[in-house]
Amino acid sequence: MILSVLVAALSLLAQAPDYVGQAVQALDAQQPAAAEGLLRKAVAAEADDYTAHFHLALALSLQGKDDEGIAEYRKTLELKPALFEAELNLGILLLRNKRGGEAVPVLREATSARPQDAKASQFLAQALLESDDAAGAEQEYRRLRQLDPTNTAAPTGLARAFLTQGKLPEASEAYRSASDKQGLLEVAAAMEKASRTSEAIAIYQQFPDDLAVRGRLGRLQLDSKNAEAAVGSLEEVVKKSPTTQNRLALADAYRLAGQPAKVLEQLQAAASADPGSFELRMALGRHLRDDRKLMPAAAQFQAATKIQSDSVAAWNELASVLIVNQNYPEGLAALDHVRALSKELPGHYFMRAISLDRLKMKPEAAAAYKAFLEADKGALPDQEFQARQRIRIIELELKKK
Repeated sequence: MILSVLVAALSLLAQAPDYVGQAVQALDAQQPAAAEGLLRKAVAAEADDYTAHFHLALALSLQGKDDEGIAEYRKTLELKPALFEAELNLGILLLRNKRGGEAVPVLREATSARPQDAKASQFLAQALLESDDAAGAEQEYRRLRQLDPTNTAAPTGLARAFLTQGKLPEASEAYRSASDKQGLLEVAAAMEKASRTSEAIAIYQQFPDDLAVRGRLGRLQLDSKNAEAAVGSLEEVVKKSPTTQNRLALADAYRLAGQPAKVLEQLQAAASADPGSFELRMALGRHLRDDRKLMPAAAQFQAATKIQSDSVAAWNELASVLIVNQNYPEGLAALDHVRALSKELPGHYFMRAISLDRLKMKPEAAAAYKAFLEADKGALPDQEFQARQRIRIIELELKKK
């Protein structure tokens, strides 16, 4: 009797499906969806089978069902604490979902269990970096390089850890060793922000064939007052990419180098190519103004006011060159626009007074001089002296009539 019961039990066990075994075969055949169905049956049949939960987590992660996969890996570790493969896979999955802070303790457990495992070290270093522990990441990447000198993630990861900590020379050297151009350019940008201009220039000079980098190099050389170098860099940039901004930068370089004719050439070429550019009209107008070509300058400032009718700077420049050129009526009209924008300053009152005075509009001129004195309050002492003298003279002349 006992023998027959035992035989029946063994028969039932022999007939029980091996869901986990079938699922592993499905995973090997790259059929994670099929494996998932089998493994769900396995965990329903035996909820404490950690191997079923582990493989279910794997099947889920292969299908991009990461939240469920994470939960299954955690269940696996609950049933089988310190299972290295589950810790490693869970850490990787957390990293894939930008959850570096959660990945760190899991991957620390994995590296503690197998301190010589380079893969675990690599992902721990990444998790530390992504959780803003750059110093810890630096330490782990250094360890990774010792574990596996051929690991390709270590050099760039270490460079990123240096950069995040503001260790810019170390970051530069690490990115250079890794032949990582983009990383080097990030270091150069960080050096600019840190006012380490000469070091940024040295990096940009390594990429003479990159037009965008060459342009940035030229602008930095310009900021550093190195006219010759800036001209050399920016001439090449404009030759290949004659954009408005590039021409303006080259014009600034020529101005620094004391070559006004070439400044004008660049500004005129840029204005011809981009006649609707307010910035260009203003730059060209100011250059012409400084070269005492007042009416051509006025034409450029007038064009600028048509592009941006609410620009106080444009109306102010226009008024100034017109009044200096003794075109008082049009100068006053430009000042009226400044007044309409409610942006009059003491200097505007003074220009208005001078214009009215020259036009022999004596009562209006005297009133304008007084308005200037009231507004200025001692800021422009020379002009205040002139205004008081003219008020006195005008009032005497008016009394004689």
